[in-house]
Amino acid sequence: MFQAIENALYPIVCDINSYVSNYVLVFLLVAVGLWFSIRTRFVQVRCFGEGMKKVFGNISLRGKKQESGMTSFQALATAIAAQVGTGNIVGASGAILTGGPGAIFWMWVIAFFGMATIYAEATLAQKTRIVDADGNVKGGPVYYITTAFKGGFGKFLAGFFAVAIVLALGFMGCMVQSNSIGEAFNTAFGIPTWIVGVVLVAICAVIFLGGVQRLASVTEKIVPIMACIFLLGGLIVLIARIQYLPATFGMIFQYAFQPQAIIGGGFGAAIKAAISQGAKRGLFSNEAGMGSTPHAHAQANVEKPHDQGDVAMVGVFIDTFVVLTLNALVIISTLYTEGGPLAECGAAAASTVITKTNLAQTAFGVVFGEQFGAIFVAICLFFFAFSTVLSWNLFGKINANYLFGKKNPKRCTIIYSVIALVFVFVGTMVSNNLVWELTDMFNYLMVLPNAIALFALTGIVVKCAKNKEKLSK
Repeated sequence: MFQAIENALYPIVCDINSYVSNYVLVFLLVAVGLWFSIRTRFVQVRCFGEGMKKVFGNISLRGKKQESGMTSFQALATAIAAQVGTGNIVGASGAILTGGPGAIFWMWVIAFFGMATIYAEATLAQKTRIVDADGNVKGGPVYYITTAFKGGFGKFLAGFFAVAIVLALGFMGCMVQSNSIGEAFNTAFGIPTWIVGVVLVAICAVIFLGGVQRLASVTEKIVPIMACIFLLGGLIVLIARIQYLPATFGMIFQYAFQPQAIIGGGFGAAIKAAISQGAKRGLFSNEAGMGSTPHAHAQANVEKPHDQGDVAMVGVFIDTFVVLTLNALVIISTLYTEGGPLAECGAAAASTVITKTNLAQTAFGVVFGEQFGAIFVAICLFFFAFSTVLSWNLFGKINANYLFGKKNPKRCTIIYSVIALVFVFVGTMVSNNLVWELTDMFNYLMVLPNAIALFALTGIVVKCAKNKEKLSK
């Protein structure tokens, strides 16, 4: 019965996603990013160095206990934990398989403009956040949506966003992460996916119910360590394949504008596939414009909203231009270059043996050996996806409390967490393709109300950027 429901839902969800990603999402994401790039005079370029100094000048794996909220670095670590997940390994692999190596170029474009978008999201999250009587910080899109639009329309948009994010990240998103962990561990170690699900549920339950402080303490330690391990492994592969790097970069740029040469079909359909794959996987990876990471940045205790805006931009840079790019270079340099199994035939050569879930494992296996490559990616994927589950649970919980927890937030948190844990377990048992498509659909629904509010509050964002300039003179 469950399989029959999956078979019926899958084509419907695919049709919805295809239309939205091809005709709405690309234009909306680029429009928001371009708009804030121009209005802030390309803040992602002007203030990039400032943001790097704020992040790496104050990095700490043991932040001081906060009376409420988090330190700026803890907030960034929580945001990066959400950003650096399966989108970087599995999502990038899917984009390359479907849209060709050129999809990575379009991911870069989306991320560049997305840095301005996330600056706007973080500053607005700081400007509109509130601290309740118990010292809990509440902030995120629902709060700046209701600031932008008063009355019934604002409540409708905020409610629409809250429902979408609870479904997209709190529930469906956790399924994507646990699904990818389960499949990766099954490939690497032969462990049944349901056993992986039980272990995940047990670990997550302890942290889900521990509150913001416990989450911050975990993410500030996991994120830097997991990123360094993955980057080190990726650099070893690239050094071993260094003679293929010029061809690798060449393919990214060539197939960004000539994708039909590697994924087949006519030019129009191929270029649309490359751009839409880059856009939607870029969104799933860095989350700029989606409205998720503002929940983390709202928790930061900083002097000015601009300060956290700077830090937020660095998060997108690390996610896309460092971690995702490294993974993409590993995949292309090992599988798409001369002698690789996907050389010159791309998606046409992909079969049930090579999928978006094990593509990265296959790529690392070229240098590390098949078994160790699978193990290395499985371990990295576990930490990436696990940390993402933790952050997404927080984002969903904030919105669940907005919807249902005004009278009894503790009871709402417990009920929400139990449901989320069920989805984590179920995710290890269901079809990979349906899980990804459902998550994409609800991600897109989040973007719409968030983007409308961002446009409406442009003046506040521009003022924050201008105030920084006045103070620096």
